[in-house]
Amino acid sequence: MRGTLPDDMMNISPQWRKEEEAVTDVGARLLAAGLAIGVGAIGPGIGIGLLVGRAMEAIGRNPEAEPAIRLNMILGLAFAEAIAIYALVVALIIKFVP
Repeated sequence: MRGTLPDDMMNISPQWRKEEEAVTDVGARLLAAGLAIGVGAIGPGIGIGLLVGRAMEAIGRNPEAEPAIRLNMILGLAFAEAIAIYALVVALIIKFVP
């Protein structure tokens, strides 16, 4: 019979696993911290890329407006990066505060 296991192989359990292991509090905290910084950095990363790309496009079209465009770009970069720093702070709080 193809696809069936012998009777002595039906009840084999791993020897290294003595009892059921559940997700611990520490493991859940580390996973949550990793997800917090990972997901929290996606938005600012995309936003910074779009912002710099559009600023370079605007400077290429109108070089005389470069000082005003650069100032607004730097302000936008600072605000977008602040959101990533907030995500980092949340991740650190999740990881280290009991």
